Amino acid sequence: MSKSIFKTTRFRIAFSVWWWAWLQLHTLIMTKAGHSWKVALVDSGISNLFLAGAALLVFISLQHYTPQKNRYGYLFSLCTALSLLWLFVTRLLLFLILTDEHGYATFYSQTMLLRGATGFLVVSCMALIAVLWYTLQDQQETEQRKTEAERLSREAELVNLRQQLQPHFLFNSLNSINALIGLQPQKARTMIQQLSDFLRGTLRKEEKEWTSLEDELQHLQLYLDIEKVRFGHRLNTTVYNDAPGAQLPVMLLQPVVENAIKFGLYDTTDAISIAIFAKRENSILVLEVTNPFDSETSFPKKGTGFGLSSVQRRLTLLFARHDLVKTEIRGPIFVTTIKIPQP
Repeated sequence: MSKSIFKTTRFRIAFSVWWWAWLQLHTLIMTKAGHSWKVALVDSGISNLFLAGAALLVFISLQHYTPQKNRYGYLFSLCTALSLLWLFVTRLLLFLILTDEHGYATFYSQTMLLRGATGFLVVSCMALIAVLWYTLQDQQETEQRKTEAERLSREAELVNLRQQLQPHFLFNSLNSINALIGLQPQKARTMIQQLSDFLRGTLRKEEKEWTSLEDELQHLQLYLDIEKVRFGHRLNTTVYNDAPGAQLPVMLLQPVVENAIKFGLYDTTDAISIAIFAKRENSILVLEVTNPFDSETSFPKKGTGFGLSSVQRRLTLLFARHDLVKTEIRGPIFVTTIKIPQP
């Protein structure tokens, strides 16, 4: 049910002022026609009191049922019925109260058609105002429901994208632990502890949508420590944070860095260095992740893989922009650039 128009303070004030002015005009017309102030006040008071009641019935009726577009027969019938009912009731009361007033019955009979037409126009105007109000209310409620549904759908997709990253990383880590148990049990125990710390931090982050860059880098370091146990001295990482206090969606960097490790390390036996740069450009946080790659064995041009596509999808859902993730090749270096508008 739409919100009643009478819950709006401005409308209540305007409605009261309008009816007061209409009552004064009615009284003035009656006195100009030669009737006494008593007759004018009684006629104006009763007529406009019940006319206001008819207008209220229109508002209440249309609050519960608003006719659809091009189906206004109900509205015409309602206004006609209320106008006739108003005319009948006021005539009955006025004749009972003013029965002794000389010439009043004749005057009323002469003006009854004009009264009926005026009452119908007033009630119809009130009905149109009510239809407009309740139609706008319904449209606003529909838009709110649509916006809420889209928000819930977007949040569900964001959660799904984040959760898809965890099994992939977890399986790789468990496979590495399994390989280390027999050969290097101490490293396996270290990796299990690091994996436990990482997953515990991940669970805490699930409740948040945004986090500070410092917290994200700290959580990322847990992931890198696990990867360094897997790859040993072959993996080196460097972080340059020139954007203290910046904000970003939680766990946004991990898939980017994982993608850098995949392209930079998997197809070579050499040691590599992955660098993470963070800086501000006006109100935008710019992140760059660089990694070396071998053009003969790596093929970054063929696609960004699930990791970067999930990042791009998350940013698209959050900001409705498709230009926030970019990849390029600078000589022997593969560069992933992410731009994050600050909340």
